[in-house]
Amino acid sequence: MTFFNTSQIKIYEMTTVFLLITAVLTALIAGLFYAYSCSVVLGLGKLSDTEYLRAMQSINREILNPVFFMSFMGTAVLLPLTTFLYRGEQPGFLFLLLATAAYLIGVFGVTVVGNVPLNDMLDQFDISNSTAEAVKQMRESFENRWNLLNNIRTAFSVISIVLVICACIWNGELPK
Repeated sequence: MTFFNTSQIKIYEMTTVFLLITAVLTALIAGLFYAYSCSVVLGLGKLSDTEYLRAMQSINREILNPVFFMSFMGTAVLLPLTTFLYRGEQPGFLFLLLATAAYLIGVFGVTVVGNVPLNDMLDQFDISNSTAEAVKQMRESFENRWNLLNNIRTAFSVISIVLVICACIWNGELPK
């Protein structure tokens, strides 16, 4: 005598695994942007113009690595996929839909439309062959705007993870 359908259990477990992986990746990105906002930019802000620009060029080049892309792009892929898997599950679906919108617009979108063009502009800037005035102007045109955009990404990534956690809690996915 069977009390439940084992194929439903497998699908349920798969959606739970997707939700938990999505939560971890979303949390990693939120943590990255949060740590950057409350420590890295503060430390970089203390550097001279030349040191600041060199440090940002280095950071912007080094962050382009598989671990970062796995979490950043993985979240952009898994949030919509997990939202789709939870269609019909209320209130989890709504939380995930809002988390997806917040991430794709406020994190991914801001990065692609705002931070990446600034990073590209900075990457093209030849610090060694620039005057002190040109270096100062580059920093002025880069730093405050980049920091504002990063704070926006931070806020939206935190909103995203809070909404994913809400989906976990209200759908009973977290252990009690």
